[in-house]
Amino acid sequence: MIEFNKHSSIYTLSTKQVVNITLEKAWDFFSSPSNLSKITPPHMGFRITSKTNDKLYAGQIISYKVGIFPFVKQDWVSEITQVKENEFFIDEQRVGPYKMWHHEHWFYKLIEGKTLIEDKVSYEIPFGILGSLAQKIFIKNQLKNIFQYRADTLEKMFNEK
Repeated sequence: MIEFNKHSSIYTLSTKQVVNITLEKAWDFFSSPSNLSKITPPHMGFRITSKTNDKLYAGQIISYKVGIFPFVKQDWVSEITQVKENEFFIDEQRVGPYKMWHHEHWFYKLIEGKTLIEDKVSYEIPFGILGSLAQKIFIKNQLKNIFQYRADTLEKMFNEK
């Protein structure tokens, strides 16, 4: 499930997905920066450019290159601003294409070794009315496709037998 909302100049994308792995295994997978490339569409050419630890920590800076347009690579720098192990972490864009990007990753233990993963991305697009037009024409669909790819990949990795 992928849902979009708007309030003021901020757009919010929300997703929820159940995976058939324990909370601890879900946390281990998502809190390892090296796994981000596994759930990002290959055509985006996602590549971490900074040295990273195996696990996230508050204050961690992660830089990468990502193709936001065909044949155009964008530098992107995120800071992990908050981490509560096995519950949530938050990353915020420090350098990149958005005026503001705040991504909350939530994890909920369910019965029978399953985990609910919930994402909430709040973002603001630069360039005023041109940015709003880009949201309608391109950005919303691009983000929807990225998060759908992620959901499909997680389904294959953790839910198919």
